[in-house]
Amino acid sequence: MSKLLTTKEAARFLGVSEAFLERDRWAGAEIPFVRVGSRAVRYQLSALEAFVNSRIRKSTSV
Repeated sequence: MSKLLTTKEAARFLGVSEAFLERDRWAGAEIPFVRVGSRAVRYQLSALEAFVNSRIRKSTSV
């Protein structure tokens, strides 16, 4: 299993704010996350890496 990151750690990894990740979860979660218990949210490092790799583009028109 991949290491679980807090929202703060995931935001730092992605170069975005914690608020950006919170809004993403509210809007339907394009960035995959794990709910641990009733309130805690974590992000798998491997899932974040896969998300970043899926966003690689060679042109701005794509």
